[in-house]
Amino acid sequence: MNGYEWYMIISGAAVLALAGGALASYRLSWKRSVTYMLIWACIFTAVALLFNAVGA
Repeated sequence: MNGYEWYMIISGAAVLALAGGALASYRLSWKRSVTYMLIWACIFTAVALLFNAVGA
């Protein structure tokens, strides 16, 4: 393990904390928050699968 792997882990945790704080600032209900998270997860998964299919 090199120094860059720790940097990626720490920066990834920081990005997740910032995204969580931004989502919490809207003061949405838990149901709506989970719905938005699932929608974004589906969008990112679809884009990743599209890039994977095109690159193959």
